Amino acid sequence: MSTLGNPARHAPSRLELMRSANLTILLLLPFFSACGNDSQAQVDPLAPPLGLETAQLDISDANELTVAKAELGKKLFFDTRLSKSGKMGCVSCHHVDKAFTDGIPHSTKDSGGKNSRNSPTMYNVGYYPELYWDGRKVGLESNVDAAWTGQLGGVPDEVAAALNGIDAYKAEFQAAFKQDASRETIVNSLASFLRTLRSGNSDFDKKTLSADAEAGQTLFSGKAGCAACHTPGLFTDKAYHNVGIGMAAETPDVGRAKPSKDKTKTGAFKTPSLRDVAKTAPYFHDGSVATLKEAVKLMTSGGHANEFKDGLMIDRSLTDKEVDQLVAFLEALTGDVPFTEPTLPK
Repeated sequence: MSTLGNPARHAPSRLELMRSANLTILLLLPFFSACGNDSQAQVDPLAPPLGLETAQLDISDANELTVAKAELGKKLFFDTRLSKSGKMGCVSCHHVDKAFTDGIPHSTKDSGGKNSRNSPTMYNVGYYPELYWDGRKVGLESNVDAAWTGQLGGVPDEVAAALNGIDAYKAEFQAAFKQDASRETIVNSLASFLRTLRSGNSDFDKKTLSADAEAGQTLFSGKAGCAACHTPGLFTDKAYHNVGIGMAAETPDVGRAKPSKDKTKTGAFKTPSLRDVAKTAPYFHDGSVATLKEAVKLMTSGGHANEFKDGLMIDRSLTDKEVDQLVAFLEALTGDVPFTEPTLPK
């Protein structure tokens, strides 16, 4: 279990607003360009992309977001030395070119075992107060700790000792936290990096939609009923819904019902963000649907019948052309934010 505790949830205080204003001083600090390559365009990791200007990150009071922490966390995300085997990193299940998913139904753990749920995108994950498909972890730090010690099999004390034995890492931890690497500082660095992984600046945000995408947007907000759960601009309501996926199995995944201890939430899973959805196949919590068009058809036809299916899931009677238009709109939610992989300390 994480030793970090659950971050507080609150409206922004005057101190937070001042802190946010002060962060603009950091606009010219390098982040998404590779280390040592000053010719790369500089992008402020703390500034939201077009489309997410008003969205509020879920940030722990115990882990203020800074460039130094995020830069360090970016390197750790790609570093296989965090895993027990030394062969797997966070990026092993969250690939840059797939919007930080892995393109397969179920990823393999460092131990060799298989996950039972699909790897979700890490884009915009910093806006969620509850993490994992069933929301069982509150706060990104708690989620990171669980994924590190579970999926990667990381042994925190051993990893921290190894990182402290690398001069460049030791210096970066001191710069970011004024202390050496530890379970807490490693987790806080990774969580800080993930809060800067934000997708926006899409054709939708730039208002450069094609005719089909415009028609799809009208359907999305109207006849197709998508906006009821996929609320712009994150395109999620952060809630949990049963759409029938996997409920025909002999032993269905009960989803939200387990952590909430609420039987009515049986088979309910978090509404995924639709930003970059064109890159995140296969779809749903079990990775059971291969293409975006199939996913759209399933959802707009009312999902799969079961005792706990959400009342919003009804057949919207879309034509094939309307399905294609809706897909065109979803494709227009693909972000355009530059990202360059880091150079790791040796």
